[in-house]
Amino acid sequence: MFNDIISAQVEDLLQLFKTFQDDPTTFSNRLPAIAKKYRLHPQQLICAVGFNPHAKFITELLPIFGYATYNELSQERNEIFVSDIYKRVSLDNILKIYETVVTDRDLLESMQYLLKNRLVKVEQRIEETVNSLVIEKYKNEMRAIYNSGVATIEFAEERLNRQESGFRALLNEVSIIVESRLIPAGEIFFRDSILPQEKKKLLNMGKIPKELVESRLAESRTPNEEKKVLYEYLKSQRIKPSGS
Repeated sequence: MFNDIISAQVEDLLQLFKTFQDDPTTFSNRLPAIAKKYRLHPQQLICAVGFNPHAKFITELLPIFGYATYNELSQERNEIFVSDIYKRVSLDNILKIYETVVTDRDLLESMQYLLKNRLVKVEQRIEETVNSLVIEKYKNEMRAIYNSGVATIEFAEERLNRQESGFRALLNEVSIIVESRLIPAGEIFFRDSILPQEKKKLLNMGKIPKELVESRLAESRTPNEEKKVLYEYLKSQRIKPSGS
């Protein structure tokens, strides 16, 4: 039902919720009752309605959920999206949200801001619990962020420039960025901020020509650990480095 609500057109939204307009139940009880009817958690209902691109046009229904304005609904929606780590709002819900926001400019702009805050929360949870299920869901979410079109070049650049690159390596994020075609593999390959093991994955993807590998080897500032990875790659490909 989450997907039906977040994807519904204006008339469909009205049809789904207009029967609750005359419900005398207070907000504290009404929202859970509506959510229960559609077999959702209240947090899922708020996100499904709040991230629907047409929700801003159904202001007459907002009091049903206990909000005076769309802005109030948006604030509640944003807080849930940022703080709920696959508990009440499932991974499938999150993926549907990403799929939906790219169709609406205002929602997409909001998501650029929300995304950073959400990922901080997810990574904090992983550091605290080292929960393998959360890690797997995080990997799926990050892949969706890039593949759905939510991620911008600026977002990818910020991730690539992070000094603490453990999560980037965990996700194989460099490869995901290359696959999304946001930033060319050759450009990433020459960055000092990219770990040797990350560059090894780019090499194994077949994205780096021999000439670029040799050019990187020729740079005096290239760390020895990285040079070792590059030499081993050329050796595995039976390519003799130039000048050897």
